[in-house]
Amino acid sequence: MNRYIFILFMLYSVMSMVHKKSRSIIYPFGNVKRVLLSDDQVPWSTKISYDPLEYESLNLKNKPWADPYIDEPSFHPSFNSLDGKVNRQSYMGIYLIENKRPLNPEGRTGLKGRGVLGRWGPNHAADPIVTRWKTANETKQINSITKLPILQFCGIQRRDCNEWAIPGGMVDTGENVSETLKREFLEEAFNSLESTKEETEKNEKIILDFFKHGEEIYKGYVDDPRNTDNAWMETVAMNFHDETGESAGKFSLRAGDDAKSVRWIDIDKHLELYASHSSLIEKVVKLHNAHW
Repeated sequence: MNRYIFILFMLYSVMSMVHKKSRSIIYPFGNVKRVLLSDDQVPWSTKISYDPLEYESLNLKNKPWADPYIDEPSFHPSFNSLDGKVNRQSYMGIYLIENKRPLNPEGRTGLKGRGVLGRWGPNHAADPIVTRWKTANETKQINSITKLPILQFCGIQRRDCNEWAIPGGMVDTGENVSETLKREFLEEAFNSLESTKEETEKNEKIILDFFKHGEEIYKGYVDDPRNTDNAWMETVAMNFHDETGESAGKFSLRAGDDAKSVRWIDIDKHLELYASHSSLIEKVVKLHNAHW
């Protein structure tokens, strides 16, 4: 695909990514009901009568990776900045603060509070999209309708909801995004947390070499069912493509950590994935001019 056209496609996708899964009627991680909103009621600039429930999971209490409750007297976060080692900056730019609470840059979700997310405001993740061509006898497989080669990506089945997803995860405090990409892939697709020392060292070398060359696909807001009015997911998605099938294509996959299962998945437009992962996969397809 022409690189200029691809950049325009990415820009259009970012601008048109109005959250949908972030407004599902039931907040799936607490069985809490959201206020139903039409698309025109989502922007904060639209004046409506709006007083949704405020929800915060009890599982966040006293967790070292989570913020305290927003109204605790000792909690004074510096939003829109690097707050010590916690990055409270958004890829979307400056976000508004109202009643000490940061406001979701994509607008209302029908639920106040932090939900199940650890941080008030942006919660940063990293998504490594590892791809290869589908082959038979070392020949690329072509879709009979589009006449384009079929791309595969390494996908995991999440334990929390059973949906298939990109094997990504949260950026740890003070961690570089590039390190998160490698760590999450090792934990979820290689099960490094339960591997022997020898297996881990071997896999780390493979990943380190392969992950030296990636292409940024997306950086910004994620339409995630965990999002609320005051806490939301953002990600950096990188594509690591094995053109020959001689490196990533030969990975010995083994599900681990948050992954229930892991496998190479054929990509097409009917693919249903967790959160906004399908839109990220579509960007990779456009980049490689593959079947969709």
